[in-house]
Amino acid sequence: MTRLPKNCWRWSLVALAIFPAWSCTPNEETLSRAGTPEQRAALFDTIIALTTSREAFSPAKEQHWDSDPLMSMAAYRDEVVGADTEEALFYALEKISNARNDRHLDIGLVPGGLRLAESAGVEGGVGPTHLAPVRILPDYGDPSVYFVADVSEDPAHFPEGEAEPGDQVISVNGRPMAEYETAVRPYQASSYKANLRWRLAEDITARTAIMPASFYGDGLNLELVGEDGTVNTVILPYLHPDSIPWADLSEPNYPGFQLEHSTPTYDLYLPDDGRSVLVLTWYGFRETMIDDVDELMDLAVEGEWLDHDLIIDGTRSGGGSAGAYAVQRFTPKPFKTTFGNLRISDVVPLFTESKRREIGAGGSMDSGVPEAMDDGSWLMEWLDTDVADSVATGAGYTNNVPFKLAHAPKNSDGILQPAATHFRGRLVCFFVPRRGSHLDQFASIVKDNDLGHMIGMTPGGYSNTWEWDEVLYFPGTDQPVVRFMWNVGHSIRPNGEILEGNPAHPDELVPLTRANFRTYYADLLRRAMAYLGD
Repeated sequence: MTRLPKNCWRWSLVALAIFPAWSCTPNEETLSRAGTPEQRAALFDTIIALTTSREAFSPAKEQHWDSDPLMSMAAYRDEVVGADTEEALFYALEKISNARNDRHLDIGLVPGGLRLAESAGVEGGVGPTHLAPVRILPDYGDPSVYFVADVSEDPAHFPEGEAEPGDQVISVNGRPMAEYETAVRPYQASSYKANLRWRLAEDITARTAIMPASFYGDGLNLELVGEDGTVNTVILPYLHPDSIPWADLSEPNYPGFQLEHSTPTYDLYLPDDGRSVLVLTWYGFRETMIDDVDELMDLAVEGEWLDHDLIIDGTRSGGGSAGAYAVQRFTPKPFKTTFGNLRISDVVPLFTESKRREIGAGGSMDSGVPEAMDDGSWLMEWLDTDVADSVATGAGYTNNVPFKLAHAPKNSDGILQPAATHFRGRLVCFFVPRRGSHLDQFASIVKDNDLGHMIGMTPGGYSNTWEWDEVLYFPGTDQPVVRFMWNVGHSIRPNGEILEGNPAHPDELVPLTRANFRTYYADLLRRAMAYLGD
């Protein structure tokens, strides 16, 4: 696929002009928060110029979507210029951001910038997201089908019609499903098609400011087709999430296993019959992960489980950091970790100083997770040498280094050894396209190093090593508009491929469908036990 030439549409000239414009003194007249058509046109050109110079594009992702991000963004120019209200401009800018097909990137409200009448679900907003009392999932055996996968157990939550698990959704708030998908697609940030369908399904039942208020009514109106072919219309109230007692029909369950121990990072299950296998329902790689994994290893020593096989269910996991720390304890094999790089642009010096301040203040390098093997010196040494040299020579990207320099220094080959205490059995992993980020890195480490057997589907298909965000102003003024983000660095799989839009694929593909959602986890577990020979 051919990307737009860098000298197209005057982007180069715009890029030279924008930084002096941002340093101008404030205009004497009070500016409208939505700006003038001329200001909105200049803002659009600024965004395109910055994206052209900063974004770490993924050719694999562009091929997956069969789209060029800059051309996709350009399609919204007239909408931005014509957006003469704050709400219209916000959603036009959201469409521009999402046109890059990047799950990590969004826009946010900022003090003095655009305002929304309802802002729940958007950064800076107040109030919780409200949900209808059903859960909807996509049928991965049929790209046109979405279905009810779970319901509230409170009959009072269904005052107008009934929804049954397995019902197919054929319209949402009066829009046929295909029309609804097309209408909401520009408001969805997603790097991979399978993840897009999951997120779209989840958002059908959520009332937030991610989409304009015109998409919502007082309740959620669904037209459903039952498994017996009966057509039914149901109008559902929007409720506080904590008030819904879910039946959990489509949530992880493992017949023949009992819950033994829980932490914020995982739930641990043991078999009823004493077989030498453990199941972990994995929830993410966040603040307590290292402590939680250390606790798991203490339990494994105490319970004499280190020779057990390990099944990790990542279908409910989110992202985070330091996944290599967990992998070092889950396998007896050495493995290559993920790598990353930075695209060279005006952001890099600012990024370097931001990391210097963060590390100097004792902060970690990602989302509050303490890094396992370094205090930030490996990262700063790379930024001050190799990265600075890349800036000086005008390189397109830096060299690839172990992911965020968290587990190995810049000159390392990225091969990590098992921890002193580690599981010695076989490894099986379950994934679906619900979430990604560091989960995608974890899956790629398992897949590319042949550490275990993957069953189910791909993870969500998104991972960037670094992002950058800043407040956008109307050029030539001090009027803030929104916070905007860029992906400024690739995550590199152990096999050398860019990870964004390019997830690890399962060894056994088991699509989640309307027909199997009730027994999906039992089927994954049965397949895992067959692979393990039990």
